[in-house]
This record gives sequence, structure tokens and C-alpha cells, in this order.
Amino acid sequence: MPLVDIGANLTHPSFHDDLDAVLASARAHGVATIVVTGTSVDESRRAAELAAAHGLHATAGVHPHHARDCDERTIPALREIAAHPKVVAIGECGLDFNRNYSPQPDQEKWFVAQLELAAELGKPLFLHSRDAHPRFAEILRHHRVGKAVAHCFTGDAAELRAYLDLGLYIGITGWICDERRGAHLMQLVKEIPQDRLLLETDSPYLTPRDLRPQPRARRNEPAFLPHIARAVARVRGESPEALAAATTRNAREFFGLP
Repeated sequence: MPLVDIGANLTHPSFHDDLDAVLASARAHGVATIVVTGTSVDESRRAAELAAAHGLHATAGVHPHHARDCDERTIPALREIAAHPKVVAIGECGLDFNRNYSPQPDQEKWFVAQLELAAELGKPLFLHSRDAHPRFAEILRHHRVGKAVAHCFTGDAAELRAYLDLGLYIGITGWICDERRGAHLMQLVKEIPQDRLLLETDSPYLTPRDLRPQPRARRNEPAFLPHIARAVARVRGESPEALAAATTRNAREFFGLP
């Protein structure tokens, strides 16, 4: 069954020299389409251009790490990029209180601005939260956010319940393949309703730890999404085929893909 990788950072420099081969490998491994993640104004523009050139899709947003760089030009620029026919969501946006590369007030200000932009444009949200619960959920609740996915979910049971109560979709990455950091996720993923589950690689990050052999420079790729799908299916007690069918259906409905 074909799969959809809902989050891959294909504008990352590690893909500059062999992107065509990476995409060919993804197709050969059954990845039907990829949503290229936008993390800043410039990267979102590049993501849209890359998606157009290769028949993919993209998001447009500013990651919380870059919130300190936002100004009065940011939202108009994202609005313009989001008008591109290949842009299917606003984000990656949210809060990251783990590293605080941007001050928390800046993160919250520009997170809210992107929530408002998504509501204005009627586009779903591609969300980032790390060590920011419950504030992250409080903001979403206050703004009555509609269709949104908690990208790269790695939180605890309380966080998962809060997101599900808000109606969020949940994105699962190769984090679940790490028997150390991902052990709790192996239990929690069973609680995600089948119609809210999405899969992603977050390439080139989060290479599945149990992948053999490990890729050169440990670079993650969309071609490894079937490995993640099999791991998720195994812990959920589902067949890989059923999981692939459900998550692909969910991704197409969520992003409005053809």
C-alpha cells in the first residue's frame, strides 16, 4: 500500500547533492507523496518551489526556533507563499520550551499569528510542541483551532489526551523505533484512534535507531517510512497493509491531497 510522509525537511543541505536519488528511492519503497516542511519564510518559499518541481506538497510557516527573527513582514510573506497551489498547510509552527532558541513571549506571539493566518486561509496546521505542554494546548483551546496535526508527537499520556480532546491528528516518527526514548510511545500509540494517526520521517532527523544497516551519516530519508509504519503496526496489533491504508487515507483527507 502507498504511504504519505507528512513531514520531511527536504530543503536541508544534506539533500542538496542527491535529492533526485532520494525521491526515486522513496517512490521505490512505496512512498506515494511527501509533504515538505517549511520552517522559516525563506525555507517555506524553497519548500514550495521544491514541491512544484518534483510533484510533492509543502507547508509554509515559521518554526518556534526562528520566532525571534519575525517582524511585520513575516505574516504577509507567509500569506503569499501559502497561495502557492502546492502549499497544503500552515506550519511548522508552535512552541519549543526545551531549547528556547527564541524567547517564550516571541514564540507565543508568532504562534498565535500563524494560527490566525491558518484560520483566515482555511488551511490545516502543522504543529510543533516540545516541553511546552500545557501552555501549547491552552493556546490551541483558546483560539478554537480546527484541523491540525501534532507533528512528531513524543509526549506523555496527559499530553496525548489533551491533543485528542482538541481534535488533533497525531504524527508519529521513527522516535517509536528507539527502545530507550521511545518505549513510552510504543504504549501510547495504541491509544490513537485509527482515523487520527499520521506517519512521518522528519528527514533528515530522527533516523530509526533499529534500522539496519544505518544509513551514511545517519541521515533519515522518506524511503525509511515503511520501516516506521511496520513498527507502528506491530505495536498496535494491526497489519502493515491496514495501517498504510488508514494513514494514507487520513493524510489525503487532512491535507486535501488528490
